[in-house]
Amino acid sequence: MNQPETGRAMALAQNLLEILGPYEEELMAIERSNPAAGALRRAVGIAIAEACYLITDPGVAPAEWAPPADDSARRTR
Repeated sequence: MNQPETGRAMALAQNLLEILGPYEEELMAIERSNPAAGALRRAVGIAIAEACYLITDPGVAPAEWAPPADDSARRTR
């Protein structure tokens, strides 16, 4: 990844954290009164971490960011 692409990737990751971070924080508050929300909070946290990794990792091509077009991920559930 060249310098402009790296800067853009870092900006995207930062924007993602700014947008989704408050949702995770709200889920943390909900989890205190309703422990069943813990699974959802963990899923949001994992999604944030994975997205930031994919955005900033120079070894992952943008085409790999999206789920498979043939919906093979859904069939494995």
